[in-house]
Formats: sequence, structure tokens, C-alpha cells
Amino acid sequence: MPGFRAKIRIGILIIVVVGICLAALYGLLKPISNGCIMTYMYPTYIPISSSESISPVKYGLYLYHEGWKKIDYKEHLKKLSGVPVLFIPGNGGSFKQARYAHLLAKVRSLAAESDRAYQNGPLERTYYQEASLRPEEGGADINLSGFQLPNQYTSRLDWFAVDLEGEHSAMDGAILEEHTEYVVYAIHKILDQYKVSYDTRTREGAAVSGSLPKSVILVGHSMGGFVARAAVIHPRLRKSAVETVLTLSTPHQSPPVALQPSLGHYFARVNSEWREGYKVQTTNTGHYVSDPVLSNVVVVSISGAYNDYQVRSKLTSLDNIVPPTHGFMISSTGMKNVWLSMEHQAILWCNQLVVQASHTLLSLIDSRTGQPFPDTQKRLAVFARMLRSGISHNFDWMMQLPSYKQSISSPVQNTKDVTGSPVHRPVACPANIHWNDGGLDRDLYIQINEVTVLAMDGRRRWLDIQKLGSNGKSHFVLVTNLEPCSGIRLHLWPEKGKSATSLPLNDRVVEVTSKMMRIPSGPAPRQLEPGSQTEQAPPSAVFWLGPEDMHGFRFLTISVAPRPTVSGRPPPAASMAVGQFFNPEEGNQELSPWFMLQSTYSQKEAHPLAVKLSFAISLGLLPVTLSLKTVGCGIRNSGLPEEEAGDLESSSKNSNPQPNGLII
Repeated sequence: MPGFRAKIRIGILIIVVVGICLAALYGLLKPISNGCIMTYMYPTYIPISSSESISPVKYGLYLYHEGWKKIDYKEHLKKLSGVPVLFIPGNGGSFKQARYAHLLAKVRSLAAESDRAYQNGPLERTYYQEASLRPEEGGADINLSGFQLPNQYTSRLDWFAVDLEGEHSAMDGAILEEHTEYVVYAIHKILDQYKVSYDTRTREGAAVSGSLPKSVILVGHSMGGFVARAAVIHPRLRKSAVETVLTLSTPHQSPPVALQPSLGHYFARVNSEWREGYKVQTTNTGHYVSDPVLSNVVVVSISGAYNDYQVRSKLTSLDNIVPPTHGFMISSTGMKNVWLSMEHQAILWCNQLVVQASHTLLSLIDSRTGQPFPDTQKRLAVFARMLRSGISHNFDWMMQLPSYKQSISSPVQNTKDVTGSPVHRPVACPANIHWNDGGLDRDLYIQINEVTVLAMDGRRRWLDIQKLGSNGKSHFVLVTNLEPCSGIRLHLWPEKGKSATSLPLNDRVVEVTSKMMRIPSGPAPRQLEPGSQTEQAPPSAVFWLGPEDMHGFRFLTISVAPRPTVSGRPPPAASMAVGQFFNPEEGNQELSPWFMLQSTYSQKEAHPLAVKLSFAISLGLLPVTLSLKTVGCGIRNSGLPEEEAGDLESSSKNSNPQPNGLII
């Protein structure tokens, strides 16, 4: 009997262990709702003939063509005149993967969206603050104030892809070396093909324009990104044949799983050569010989963030491999117009990311030459402006004390005052957006350090900086779902006036609307029926001023455009803006890992509008969910005089205002 009971206990233990393992496996492998939109395309692959002397001959090179009509391959190759881009698939990847139902396309999504982007032109311009190069990236040493992103694209991207036969490059360093050898050959073959096409058009008397490409842009997914970097330092690669590398979910620091020593050794050797490649070449006695071998090479790494269980973000980092002046890593959750985390394969077809990456590569092209900018800082600046949000590296130091802060970076225009001295002012909203101070209704004067907007009421709100920003509340923050320039404008005034032109030239107001930074937001709700309750759209922008930004000014005004009316259509979602003067020290909260795992944290009711929660937690491959919820809603005090608050109170009865808080 005792033996039977022991067997029962062992059986129960086995069942529990197996159940826990299956539950954990399901948690890792279950489908994830990432919010991505599928990318659709009509692919045609044009084979590029390879030399028989190339070993191994099992690999192949193809040119991608977007379109459902049949084309003549030879005639199409004659017309090659764009910017060459070579896609390198990762572990088990191939350009042919589109032919199999259980695998996703590799190059197709990027190539298809690049073609659409070229035909449709650049993304619609917005007036949010753009990202800029950080000081450690050379932003303080080079003047790019006159550098602008293109208004139209002058050259298309010609996408090539290597067929690596679906080999598992993540298993063996020898396979990675073979792939690197073939990629180097493919780069040379692509550049030679452009020369052949150019000469053929010249002999046939066809019109030729632009210059021949001297380099190929490399785009690699997963291990393909590492192969791209390995090819850049290959001894047989032509000089300047590769100057730009974009990697997607690529492990740069080390292989995710080093099953064989050769894999780890190859990673270590390649990374060591990259570190040496950015050092100035000197003699044994320390005399200068030449610039760094990789001085013209820019690398940008995009990670899939927390949903990518195969390649974690820390592996995609370029730290101690590529200096900040020549590259950076960005998470897909921090990418402008993306804001999503995605699985390892989904990063190739997620339309939000693919579209942004396509426009980024097209923006690298110099309109004068039809080829990528030769200047390293310009290419890095394009990547920064197109991929980063203006908020990506600002909020980390916005909460710091003024003595440790630098002035907020924003576009500026250079003007001169009456004495002829140069004055740097933020760029004002363009004149083609028609509404001005003269079209505003009666002004409102805010009496407390909080201000709320519940509708596009066509009013200007005045905030006295000296009065409302006292008692340590030296910072101002505003969150809103109104578009900068077209929906809301912000100005700093040295004194009160009716309009910006009513003051002397040297005392005129400064428009600071361009300091608004875009933040991720969900879809805006719609009012389904006239008279029904209108839900507030989530905030889509944040605006921040520190004491150094408001120094020398007495008033801050928030001007809201009149609400647009569209006949026969439901009105847009209710507009919202909440601003506050506050002390950043009151919003700093540091939470311990054990506190995060075992309990919940709630803010006091009268918390600052901006809150910084700091915590560190790591559980390896196990996912961690952090949930942020608001429990209070409504406006207790409008901050307006009694005779002016009535309109606001009546309008709030027909709306469902968002909680007046933003958690960062």
C-alpha cells in the first residue's frame, strides 16, 4: 500500500510538471495581437546570371519587380537606373519563402512598399517637433539646420535579394562565412550590372541620366543583418561598395543560441574587426596614416521589442561595436508612426514599420545626384528624423532639475532684431494654414496652474507664467489630441497684447508650437449619432516647457482653432487639451522589482500631469505585463473666472473627458 501511494504522488507530480511546462510553452508560442496591418504585393523575381566560377553555385541573386503584368527580363535589366538595395534573409530564410504557405515573404513587403512610396511621394508633412542627432552622435559638432527632408523622391529603389537556399545560418559559423562570401560577390555583381545596363543604353542611343551607383544599401533580417556587417569588413569587398546598413531584428552582440563554438568565434571576430574599423589608422610610433576604414559606414538596427522572443532587444544593440556617430539601435515601439512591438517574422510584413522604413531609405537619396548622401552625418540625420519620434530621447531628461538640463531641441529660424543682432526663434506655423489671432473669440484668463480645453472653441487662453509658475512649479506640460498649427498654437509673450504684430519688433511673441512632440495614441472614436455622447480621443501630442524656455516671458497663450463643421457627416471626436504648471520632483517615483511583482501602485489624486515611474525587472524569456489604468475622470476646477466657467461646465456635460493625467 505505501508503494502504491508513492506511485500516486509521483504520477501527480509528473502531471503538474508537464502541465506547467505546457502552459509556459503555450504562453511563449501563442499568437500575439500586435496591431500590425498586413502588406500586400504582386511580386516578380528576375534572376541575375551568376558566374560559374563562383563557389558555391547553389546560391542565387534576384531582382524584385512589383507588378502583375508580364515583363521582358532583359529589357527590364537594361533600364536599371535607381539606387541598389540588397536584401539578405536570415536563418532558414530565402527570397522564395513567398511560395510556401507556412512561411512569410521576406523582401516582398519592403520592395512593394518602396515602389508605392516612390510613386506616391513623401509622407504628409506634420508640424510636430522632429528628432535630431544627439550630442554623442555628433549633433553638437555639425550644423544641419539647413538640411531638410525631400519634398519629392527623385530616384526609385531597385531591390535585389540573395537566395541562400534556406540554410540555417544560426546553427554554424561556417554557414555564415559561406553566406558572407556570396553576399560580397552579389554586391559586386549588382554594381557591375548597373555599368552593363548603362553602357547598353548608351550604345542603343537611349536617354541616360544620373550617375552610376558606387555603393549598395544592405538590408538584413535576423542573421542576415549580421552577414551584412560581415560582408562590409570582408577583405575582397571593393572600397566604398557598402556605406549604409539597415538591420531588422538582428543579433549584433552575440548569437541568441551558440550551438557550436564556431558561431561564437565568428561573431567575436567580426565584432572585433568592426571596433578596429572605426579607429584612426596609425603607425607603430603613433603617426597618422589614414582615416578609419569604416568612417563612411552607417548602421541602424531596428528591434522588434518585447514581442520578439527569438532576438531580444539587448542583442540588437550596437553598443561597443558601432560608435554613436555612425549608428544607433531603435525599438519598433519607439519608431515614429509605428509604436508597435512585433514577433521576429512579423517585422518583415508589418505595414506600419515597412512603410516607415521604405520612406526612410528613399529619403537617403540626394536629389542632385540621384544616389545616397555621401556625408555620414546627413545619412544618420535622415535615419534619426524618419525613425525617431521627437520624444524618444527627451523625456528622460525633461524630468530633471533645470541646472542639469539643456534647452529643448526644436527647429529654429535665424532672424535679426532691430540692432542687427542674430536671434534664433522656433519656426512658426506655415502661412498656408489659414487662421490667426484676429479670428479668435474673447480671450480667457486662467486663474490656477491647470488649464483644460474640451472643444475647439476658437478661444485664446492666457496663463501668467510668474503667477502660475511660482512655488517651484517651474515646468509646464500640455497633452492634447489637437494637431499643431491646424488645431492648436502656443506662444510666449513678454507682455500682454492683442496680436503678435501689436508689439515692437524686438518684443514680439515667440511661437513655440513646433515644440509639440507626437506620442503613440489609439484610434479616435466617432460620434455615431447627433446628440449622442462623444468620447474623448486619446492624446496624440505632448508639449513641454522648462524654466529656461520661459525665461524673459510673462505670458503663455494657448490658442484653439474654431471647431470645423462638415455638412452631412458626424462631427469628429471631442477635442481635448490639458495643461499644468508643476514641479517635476513631485512626479518622480522609483519602484523596486519586488514591489512591481507583488503589488499595485496608485498615485495620489492631485498628482502632477507628468509622472516618471522608474523600475528595473528582467525575467529572461518570461513575459512581463505592466498595466497602467486611470481611475479618476472629470474636471473639478476649470481655472476660469465664475462668469466664464459656465460655458465650460455646460459643454462638459455633453462630453466624457479623459483623466487629467499622463503617465510616462
